[in-house]
Amino acid sequence: MDAPSDPALRLVHLEDNPVDHGLVVRALRRAELEAEVQLVDTLEGFREALTGPARVDAVLADYHLAGFSGLEAWTWMRAQGLDLPFILVSGAIGEATVADAMVRGVSDYVDKQHLGRLPHVLQRALELHATRRREAEAARALAQSRQSLLELTEHLQTSIDRERADIAREIHDDIGGALAAVKLDLAWLQRRLADAEALAHVASALTMTEQALGASQRIMRNLRPAVLDQGLMAALQWLTRTFAERTGLEVTLHGALRTATALPARVEMAAYRTVQEALTNVLKHAQARRVRVEVSDLEDHLTIEVADDGRGAAPEELRKERSFGLLGLRERAQSVGGWLDVVTAPGQGMTLILSIPLSEAARQQTAVEED
Repeated sequence: MDAPSDPALRLVHLEDNPVDHGLVVRALRRAELEAEVQLVDTLEGFREALTGPARVDAVLADYHLAGFSGLEAWTWMRAQGLDLPFILVSGAIGEATVADAMVRGVSDYVDKQHLGRLPHVLQRALELHATRRREAEAARALAQSRQSLLELTEHLQTSIDRERADIAREIHDDIGGALAAVKLDLAWLQRRLADAEALAHVASALTMTEQALGASQRIMRNLRPAVLDQGLMAALQWLTRTFAERTGLEVTLHGALRTATALPARVEMAAYRTVQEALTNVLKHAQARRVRVEVSDLEDHLTIEVADDGRGAAPEELRKERSFGLLGLRERAQSVGGWLDVVTAPGQGMTLILSIPLSEAARQQTAVEED
């Protein structure tokens, strides 16, 4: 013998008049809606029906009930986190009451004198609920995907910074040490040779060795700025000064860090790299003459602004020529719990604003160290 098929719909009908319940069931059957309709007439029975093991697809509820109202049942349902279509099926209750119920989130209202509308209203409420549920699930999936991407970006950035530090250390210990030894040997030869042609070759070799040492030191600073060991402000002072000397642009640094405790290492690196990339973008794109860097840590937020007086950019330009650079800066800011804002317009320069909540950054730093 076949098991009874599961009904297409399971409805809970909160109604204290059995005759009205019968009329509701008849209206659904006339529309050929296959549904199992459970009648409950108390608030306690309503709660049991919705928290029991049986699936519930929607709720139909009278407004006026013995000792309570349908809206009280709705309020309890929402407080429990139960998200179901909820349709008031009642006698005339007035437009103001209906409007209040709809504002609270009730799905719809059907007058008992017009039960022929009920099947259509119910189907519409079920479809809308299904659509909202799919949208919510998609939003949750998107949020999870973004969180996973952020965690991956953070992991990759941490790995990159560690790898850079290792490479910088190897350059210092191996290449830098070897070049320094070569320089000493060449200087020894220079003091002992008398042949002019040999001395010229030694002098040329010394010059190239000096250049190689300078290049290795520059590469080490780019990979892992040792100046960060002296603190963020000292590193930014060195960065803005050397950038101005190299490019001829007027670069000024303003502000100060008032906190007595050292910033998390990941925050200092994110801030330093942001200013470094912003200055590089100014040189590449802005056609600017002056750049102002402002630093503060008021109200538990590290804020860094890099403003230039260049040509600025329209939104479509940002999406094209600078999009990947800005995307990288935004991801770096997010990796330490911060964010990046861009303020610009054609002919009005550009300002990049990095904001990092220091308490959140400290929490993330602790989590990374524990891992």
